[in-house]
Amino acid sequence: MNGPTLAEVLAAARRRLAGAGIRDAAGDARTLLMGLLDLTPTSFVTESGRSLDEAERRAVDAALDRRIAREPVHRILGRRAFSRLDLVLSPETLEPRPDTEILVDALAPYAEKIVRATGGCRILDLGTGTGAICLALLDLVPGATGVGADLSAGALETARRNADINGVADRFEAVESDWFAAVTGAFDIIVSNPPYIVRSVVGTLDDEVRLHDPILALDGGEDGLDAYRAIAAGAGAHLRENGLVAYEIGYDQKDEVTAIMREKGFSRIEAIKDLGGNDRALVFIAAVAR
Repeated sequence: MNGPTLAEVLAAARRRLAGAGIRDAAGDARTLLMGLLDLTPTSFVTESGRSLDEAERRAVDAALDRRIAREPVHRILGRRAFSRLDLVLSPETLEPRPDTEILVDALAPYAEKIVRATGGCRILDLGTGTGAICLALLDLVPGATGVGADLSAGALETARRNADINGVADRFEAVESDWFAAVTGAFDIIVSNPPYIVRSVVGTLDDEVRLHDPILALDGGEDGLDAYRAIAAGAGAHLRENGLVAYEIGYDQKDEVTAIMREKGFSRIEAIKDLGGNDRALVFIAAVAR
């Protein structure tokens, strides 16, 4: 006797997730099935009538149980697309969000310009996690090299694996460091998506974030700005002439982060909004020669 078809399993999964209060039940069901069964958007349609075997059905049921328990879809699948990359996730890493691609897209033209002018571009990604920002820039700008720094040894192992998977390992170095503590040399671009959630707010975040993203990547201190202060204090000593510092920020942090950087001698040259119209990324340059 044939088992249920892909279309039938999709419909049942959608109903089950919706019944459990999952906001985007249809999208999550589709993404889970595509990932679990290794299907492309095209094959997902063309194979909708094929029957799933028992092992496939068990895998789907287990994944749905995890999603109903509020584990994020891409945590369940163990990987996520970011820019042009396929990134492996681990418990020690923040799950990269599409908003962070805005920071990558903003920096790529600067990196390309530096490569054209000097023959190379050295990038430092502080709090690198999966390596998403640095690796995406290396992928987009072949003449660039990068260092990913993180306090978590587990995160750095994930970043190294992602560099290898995405073919940029020869241009990427991972360094265990508390911000600049173990970082050496000077860079053309220093970039970070640091923890920026106000500490008192962390406990109120959605379960998908609070229970599954590492606290180290979320807690930005009493006012959410601790990391920006630390980076601003050390950036000047690690920047080449005309070097840039760029951040992802919280939607309401543009003025505060700009003030922190101004106190350390930096001028904001660009502020980029996300698709929702919120301030999301800032780019700075030294206001005076260093």
